[in-house]
Amino acid sequence: MLNSSALENLEKITQKNMPREDMISPGHRACQGCAEVLAMAMVMKVAGPNTIVANATGCMEIITSPFPQTAWKIPWMHVAFNNTSAVASGIEAGIKALERKGRIPAKKPNIIAVGGDGATFDIGIQALSGALERGHNFLYLCLDNEAYMNTGVQRSSATPLGAMTTTSPVGSKFQGQQTWKKDMPGIAAAHNIPYVATANPGFHLDLMNKVQKALAVDGPAYLHVYSACPTGWRSKPEKSIEISKLAVQTNIFPLYEIIEGKLTITKNIKKPKPVVDYLKTQRRFAHLKEDDLKFIQEQTDANLARLKKLEADSSPE
Repeated sequence: MLNSSALENLEKITQKNMPREDMISPGHRACQGCAEVLAMAMVMKVAGPNTIVANATGCMEIITSPFPQTAWKIPWMHVAFNNTSAVASGIEAGIKALERKGRIPAKKPNIIAVGGDGATFDIGIQALSGALERGHNFLYLCLDNEAYMNTGVQRSSATPLGAMTTTSPVGSKFQGQQTWKKDMPGIAAAHNIPYVATANPGFHLDLMNKVQKALAVDGPAYLHVYSACPTGWRSKPEKSIEISKLAVQTNIFPLYEIIEGKLTITKNIKKPKPVVDYLKTQRRFAHLKEDDLKFIQEQTDANLARLKKLEADSSPE
C-alpha cells in the first residue's frame, strides 16, 4: 500500500517553507496554554483546504464548535466517541464511489479522523482497529492529553502511572493511576499499516513533516500527538511548550516513526534529563515518593531501550 516514491519526493518542511494558511480560526474556546489546539493547528496547516475531518466527541470538538459557531474552515463533522474511524472509512469509501461514477473529479482529499486518548485508547479502539485492518486511506490523529479532560479529568488507559485524576485519586491505599500507559502506537503498528509516528508540538517541524508523510502514503496512517493540558495536569499554562519539550528530553515521550514496519527514532536525546524534571512541572504528580520516581525512571529507560532494539532489529544489515 505504501508508495515509497511519494515519500522520497516530498519536499522537507522547514522554517522557511512552512505552510502559513490556518484552517482553524482564532477565537475558539480552548483553555489558556492548551497544546492540543496548537498541535491541531499545525496538522491542519500541512493538510490544507482540500481536507475533510471527522472529529470524535472531546475537547477539540467542544472548543471549536459551540453552536452556532465553528472554528473550522474546511468540511468538518462531529461524530460519536466510538465511531470516528468508521465515519472516516465511510467518507473514504463514498468519495471513491463518487469518483468511479464521475460525479466528482478524481482529486483525493485528505481524510483525517481526530480523537482524544479516550476516543482512541478506549471507546473507539474497536472501530479504529477495524479501519486499519481493512486498509482505508485516511489519517487517524490521536491528540493525547492523557485523561478524559472534557468531562472532568477522569483516567483513561493513556493516563500515566501515578497521575492523579478524579477517578484515580490519591488516598491511603492507592496513589493515583495504578497502571502503565497503553502502547497505542505499537497497537496501531501491529496492524501492519504503512505509517505510524509519534509527534509533539514542542518540535513543530518534526510534527509537520510527519503529517506530510502520513498524508502521502496510500493506506491508513496513525499519528500519536502529545498534548499538554494545563487544566487536567495542573500545570502552568505558559509552560505547555516547555513541558512538551521536557517530555521528549526525558524520554517520557520518545519521537519515532514506523514506515512499513521499520522503526526510526527521529529525535535522539544524547544527554537525557531525569524524569523528575518533567514530573515536577505538573501537580498531578506532586504526591509521588522517591521510590515511585525511581520506578518511573527505570520504566522510562526500559521503554527507550526497547525502542532502540526495535530500531536496530528493523534496520537493514
